This record gives sequence, structure tokens and C-alpha cells, in this order.
Amino acid sequence: MDRKRILSGMRPTGSLHIGNLHGALANWKKMQEDYECFFFIADWHALTSDYDITAPIQGYAMDIFVDWLSVGISPDNCTLFVQSHIKEHAELFLLLSMITPLSWLERNPTYKEQISQLKNKDLSTFGFLGYPVLQAADIIMYKANGVPVGIDQAPHVELTREIARRFNHFYGDIFPIPETILTQTPKILGIDRRKMSKSYNNAIFLSDTPQEIQDKVARMITDPQRARRTDPGNPDICNVFCFHRMYSDQQTIEDVDQPCREAQIGCVQCKQMMAKNLIKALEPIREQRAYYEAHPDTVKAIIEDGNERARVVARETMAQVREAMKI
Repeated sequence: MDRKRILSGMRPTGSLHIGNLHGALANWKKMQEDYECFFFIADWHALTSDYDITAPIQGYAMDIFVDWLSVGISPDNCTLFVQSHIKEHAELFLLLSMITPLSWLERNPTYKEQISQLKNKDLSTFGFLGYPVLQAADIIMYKANGVPVGIDQAPHVELTREIARRFNHFYGDIFPIPETILTQTPKILGIDRRKMSKSYNNAIFLSDTPQEIQDKVARMITDPQRARRTDPGNPDICNVFCFHRMYSDQQTIEDVDQPCREAQIGCVQCKQMMAKNLIKALEPIREQRAYYEAHPDTVKAIIEDGNERARVVARETMAQVREAMKI
């Protein structure tokens, strides 16, 4: 029985952090065993908001590929490619833009949210308004049966479904309607208790050294109501304890939980214990990362192979699209 096909991508806007690991990569790693996976660097999507700062994109893309390989995303099980290297994406984006109502794009919740939040950027561009159409082209180009996303990204997939239905209505059943595969992801906060993000300068990166991790953990905000060492703490609202739950064994968790509530352990000691376990957990990723950083030609060969495999599928799809549209 053929495996179902899924597709997902990441914008190359900076190095990946442990929020990306738990929010996407861990799920991708599991899914590659059961699905035919297409994972891509969405470099054209990076231009929708960072069109004025393009120089770092290629470097970020290479870093992300190294991170993918380091966490266990296998080129033997997945097709890994770069969006802009598959020019058919641009052609399908153009054709889909001809049939996508403007009102569908204007009601996109992410569009409204980012316009209001990113006031330091001029996002009044056609590319930013129309990026969901490019996203739809990315997905249906490979006739994906599903797209793994968090709940906040579900509206994006729903818009892709609407665009695919509209195309099929006009020109025949070319595209399967992709399903939204909701993935449960833990909420990873940054060292300042805000959402972990490159732009907030509060992230622990997969590429961080042990010393960098120790330094960042030492700066982590703990229970904001625990002002002194002698104050009892509340692990239930402490960000460091959330990391203990992910990276420490049960005995360590017990050694921290009740003693914290009784002020028998201080935040400094708690952080040191967690940092040690976090560093140990990320050690296999660091080792793999060091290997791929030392062998850039191997990474480039994997990318080129994935590009070619994606290109074969995209060319076949576009031949079907042109025939269906009589152009």
C-alpha cells in the first residue's frame, strides 16, 4: 500500500532553536517512517517580509539543512529541497493567483495579525498579501495528502483547500484536497518567558555550545514571585521546571519539585541541574552538526539530489495543469 504524502517547510530567517525542535522537527522525524515526506526551505516565503534584507537567506538555508540532518531527518526517507530551485512553484503560484478571490486573502488572520504587529516593516505589498497562494502552490504541487501544522496554522491549510477545490471546479480533478494534520506541540518559552523566537533574542539554538547553553539557562526567568532564596517557589509556573519536565529524569524532577515549594533548593542550583540535562540531551545533535559542518559538500549533494527529485514531481504536475487549463 502506497504511503500518503505530506509536505511542510520552513522559512530561512535564522538558526533553528529548541522551540523548532519540539514544534516541528520531532514530529517530522516520526512522520518520515509512515509518510512519503517532502520538506523544503521556503526561501521565496522569506522574501514576503524580509524582501529588503536578502543577503543572509542562503546561509540560513544551509544552516537549516544541517539542523534537519542533525536531528535525524533522513534524505533516504524524505525529499529535502529548496523552494526557489523548483521554478514550477512560481508558475503554479501565478496560475492560482488568477482564480483566487481577493477577499479570501484579506480575511487571512495571519495577514491581519502581522500587519498590526510588524509596524516597522512595510508589508503593503502584493507578495505579502498573496503569500497564501504561493503556499497553496507549494502544497498542491506535490499533491500532498496532508500538511502537519499547529492549531494556529490551520487556517492556512484551509485556504489551500479552498484554492484546490476552486481549481478542480474550473479545470477538473487534478489536485487532492490536503488534510490538516494537527500536531500536538509543547509550548516552549524563551529564557525571558516570552514565546521563544529569534527576533526576541531569547532562544536556545540547536547550534549553541554547552557554554552558551549554560549562560542562557543562568539568565532564565524563574517563578516571578520568588524574590529571595528563602521564599517558597511554585514549579507549576516556573519556566525552568517546564524544561526539567522535558529534559530531566523522574528522580531529578522529584528532587526539584517539592524542595522548591519548601524553599529547600535555590533557583541557581535548579538551573544548573537543568542545564546539565539539556546539554546532555542535545549532545547527539551537536555531534551530527559538527560532522555536517565539516562536510559541506555532503550537505550540498543532499540538497541537489532532493531538488532533482522534487523537480521531477513538479514538472509532471505542471504538465497536467497546463493540459487541464488548455494553455
